Amino acid sequence: MSKRPNLAAVAAAAGSTRRSEASAFLSTEAAPEASGRTAKTRMGTKQIAAHFPEDVAWQLRGLAVERKTTVQNLMAEALNDLFAKHGKPEVAPIDRERRAS
Repeated sequence: MSKRPNLAAVAAAAGSTRRSEASAFLSTEAAPEASGRTAKTRMGTKQIAAHFPEDVAWQLRGLAVERKTTVQNLMAEALNDLFAKHGKPEVAPIDRERRAS
């Protein structure tokens, strides 16, 4: 990850108004994300997200602790159960090393 640019240096180089300084700073900040760098553990994956009440998140985390596994593994298990219910292949990978015994 690159170091954040010095805002004073950006402003001096731009030689323009505050509005331009902010846009120059923001475009510099977005550059690493746009470069396509992805953590090796996330390559070939796609994030799936949903919004639920806060109690759902706490209960899911608590279940992960009780079962000595991860929320990721619980979600994979739940998705595989859903796929099986609908006659689809169970394709969500589960980290066997972190799976509950």
